[in-house]
Amino acid sequence: MAKLAGKVAIVSGSGRGIGRAVALKLAAEGAHVVVNDVDTAPAAETVSDIVAAGGQAVACVGSVTTADFAERFVQTALSQFGGLDIIINNAGYTWDNVVQKMSDEQWQAMLDVHLTAPFRILRAAADFFRATAKSESDSGQEIFRKVVNVSSIAGVGGNAGQANYAAAKAGIVGLTRTLAKEWGRYRVNVNCVAFGLINTRLTSAAAGDAVLDIEGRQIKAGVNPDLLKQMAAMIPLGRGGTPEEAAGAIVMLCYPEANYVSGELLVCGGGFRI
Repeated sequence: MAKLAGKVAIVSGSGRGIGRAVALKLAAEGAHVVVNDVDTAPAAETVSDIVAAGGQAVACVGSVTTADFAERFVQTALSQFGGLDIIINNAGYTWDNVVQKMSDEQWQAMLDVHLTAPFRILRAAADFFRATAKSESDSGQEIFRKVVNVSSIAGVGGNAGQANYAAAKAGIVGLTRTLAKEWGRYRVNVNCVAFGLINTRLTSAAAGDAVLDIEGRQIKAGVNPDLLKQMAAMIPLGRGGTPEEAAGAIVMLCYPEANYVSGELLVCGGGFRI
């Protein structure tokens, strides 16, 4: 029996990388998944792969930072699948610089995508969670729902050149622990996973002047190869993690076995500690 059979999940940033791996794993466990990406093609590919494997999924394309996205994301789950049980706030990217060279735009962009967008998504789900929990309680049921927010070891211990990203990722930990206290009465487990080095397109070795086009911004792609080697050497397990391994850390917090785990920060970094 699939552990998440019949559950409904929304996963931001699930067209690529960690988010895609999370969406595929949730679907493999029986969940119906609303897939999101800022671009249509990767979102459609993830949906197609889930459906081809016998699962159910739909796409909700768009940037998580737009003002109307959160409501649209939540309503897609409610209208397409009739409920909402799991929220994974995963979407994001990095835009690095040392603090004296960091623009206001760079600073605000990281707060918008890593902190404000998850806040809006969770706020948009609040009415449904409250009303559903009351109805279930009145009928003698105890049904748990799950929120997993994605942080980073940069948000736990800081990282040079990432004041904006680290501040936002530290903020999501505070949001997680606050909502765990606010939403416990609704039987919502709210937890956070902080990733170390996970091998995705955002952490791949930089190739010359390659850039990523993210919401119209040209962001330098990848990480210096020598720095990647240094980072890997500091990890006790000896390498960066895969998106599938990262997804495992998120999805296990969605299982019934984690019903009494809430307000926690799980570091998924191969044993690395700052």
